[in-house]
Amino acid sequence: MAVPSRCAAERHRFRPSTCLQVCSILSTSGCRTAEAVRMTERFISAVGGYLPMLRLDRAAASKALRFAGLGGRGGGRRAIAGWDEDALTLAVEAARRLGGDRPIDRFAFASTSAPFYERAHAAIALEALGWPATTRSNDVAGSRRCAVSALLDALLGNGEVVVAAGERRPARAGSPQHLAFGDGGAAARVGDAGGARLIGHASLSHDLVDMYASREMPTPYAYEERFVRETAAREVIAPTIRAACAAAGIEPSAVIHAAVHEPLGGMWRDIASLTGMTATNHAGALDAQAGDLGAAHILYAMALAFAASSPGDIVLVAGFGSGCDALVFEITGEVTGAADAVAMLGSGLVTQDYVRFLSLTGEIDLDWGVRSETEQKAQGTVLERHGRDTIGFIGGRDESGNVQFPKSRIPVRPGAAGPEAMTDVRLADCPATLVSVTADRLNYTPDPPFWFGLVQFDNGARLPMELVDADAAGFTVGDALRMRLRIKSIDRRRGFRTYFWKAAPAARPLLEN
Repeated sequence: MAVPSRCAAERHRFRPSTCLQVCSILSTSGCRTAEAVRMTERFISAVGGYLPMLRLDRAAASKALRFAGLGGRGGGRRAIAGWDEDALTLAVEAARRLGGDRPIDRFAFASTSAPFYERAHAAIALEALGWPATTRSNDVAGSRRCAVSALLDALLGNGEVVVAAGERRPARAGSPQHLAFGDGGAAARVGDAGGARLIGHASLSHDLVDMYASREMPTPYAYEERFVRETAAREVIAPTIRAACAAAGIEPSAVIHAAVHEPLGGMWRDIASLTGMTATNHAGALDAQAGDLGAAHILYAMALAFAASSPGDIVLVAGFGSGCDALVFEITGEVTGAADAVAMLGSGLVTQDYVRFLSLTGEIDLDWGVRSETEQKAQGTVLERHGRDTIGFIGGRDESGNVQFPKSRIPVRPGAAGPEAMTDVRLADCPATLVSVTADRLNYTPDPPFWFGLVQFDNGARLPMELVDADAAGFTVGDALRMRLRIKSIDRRRGFRTYFWKAAPAARPLLEN
């Protein structure tokens, strides 16, 4: 990439190409303030994207809502989380797809729909991922761009950092958001080497209230679209993108691929016109195929943009929400996980069952009968004693090499004489095979049937488990399985939930376009 001698505002001379020119522009009218010039290079080394199994055909939903004149034009699909998935499980699954076994220094969890107001999800995620408890961690929230802001902080900092975002945003049935939103997770790993190098950025804080949710209004309330469309593009997103490109020393027309959050569908045309860009915005394709993933949207779209790029290409990433963060990358090589995110987007199972969609998103409360009237209270003392082993899926290996779950002072091995020392064995990442299977429609589950069976792990462990993500054919003995972090139980009376692992098919069916 040719590096100009000066930025577009003609105020800051570029240093040699091995140095990173960083400008923070806090004005909508141009490059007024250069806050920092950092003698460092930071990269995105890996990305991960995860979507739930189910996708709603929006056309089917529009047809069901036609009597009311709601549902819009109904194009594309939106990803639907299972009853046992939430923002945390989706973010963890995305982070698992980053790969690699190098330790990290920091971990950030980002979401606007995290299940707890007071309980650190990042701490739960670290245990679920099996990463050291000494890793610095924090939650970020408050706007849809919180994940992009955390990513920028990681790029301007040091050490190996992972940012993982997950969303399962509530919305009222019949509202545009109920069909426009999607559920999913995305993650990115930042370090001193990788395939995407940050070459410029800009940020703008702006309390533009296009949509909000509050404790009094937990589902999003959106303001008038024409006001949002005009103001967000002209006053927030376009100026920030222009400033980021100026900081990178490029013209917006040099951007080849983009991942820019559109507050409303079709805004990319306005943003491109205001900035002079002709790049493909991969956030739009993600909208059409999986829905608006909120805080996770731009991290996922960024993975799609990286997958479509070649070395030397310029990629623009911009998150919107109470302002904007815009980041400009130069592609220097392959970004691990980008192709996998593309494959994830192209797999799944389409449903046209609008009532099932309403039930899974909590918009109708079906009477499930007396079998659903169970107490699900989790005790803090039990979680303290066994919580790490359950959410981390940590079994034990006895002195004869047998693996069992849960761990016990006395091995389950026939002939064991007494207590033995157990070595930790993580089962969450171990391949497995289905030994026996049952589909039960009497046992309560919010999304029948209740699948369960005996699972044989490749390391010798064997245990009965719940099965999830069945396709139309269901499960068959001998199926290859992989473990997924899911909600084990929800105590609705006390507003608490616990997590455990369930077995899912190792591969998903491909979606038809």
